[in-house]
Amino acid sequence: MAETRTKTEIATFAGGCFWCMQPTFNEFHGVISTKVGYTGGHTVNPTYEDVCTGTTGHAEGVEIIYDPAKVTYAELVEEFWHNIDPTSLNQQFADHGTQYRSAIFYHNEEQKRTAEASKGKLAQSGKFRKPIVTEITAASTFYPAEDYHQDYYKKNAMHYKAYKIGSGRQSYIEQTWGKH
Repeated sequence: MAETRTKTEIATFAGGCFWCMQPTFNEFHGVISTKVGYTGGHTVNPTYEDVCTGTTGHAEGVEIIYDPAKVTYAELVEEFWHNIDPTSLNQQFADHGTQYRSAIFYHNEEQKRTAEASKGKLAQSGKFRKPIVTEITAASTFYPAEDYHQDYYKKNAMHYKAYKIGSGRQSYIEQTWGKH
C-alpha cells in the first residue's frame, strides 16, 4: 500500500517579538508546525545576542509549515496582519530596531502576489491613517532561534503574558481588530 504524504508549504513572517507571533499560528487550523528564528539578514548562523545588536540585518521571525489543503496562504497573511501594527517602521510595540520590523518573506511568486494584493487591500481599507510600511521581500535562509525561545509562551507562560500585555501588543490588537 502506498504511503500518502501531506503536501506542505512554508510561510515566513516577521512581526516584532517572535514570542508573540508563534502562539497565534500554532493554534491556527491547518498549521502543522512553527519555529521562531532569524531571517532577512546577512550574518550566517546568528545568535539572539547578535540579532539584538541590530547589526545583522535579520528580523525576528516565525517559520510556519502548513497544509495548503486546510489553510490558504492568504488566510495566514490575514492572520499576520491581525497580530502586528503594519504602520510601524522598524519596531513593533515596545521593541525598537530593524530586528523588530514587520515583513512578509515570500517563498514563490504566488505568495508574493498574494502578499502584495493583501497589503494593497489593507492600505485601501481605510482602517489605518498612516501608510502600511510592512516590507514584502523574498525569503532567505531562516536560522532557528535557540531552544529556549521556541514555544516560549508555553515554557514561560506568566512572563510571556506579562510581556504581551506590557508591550502594548495585546491592547493594540484588541482595539484594532477586536478580541479573537
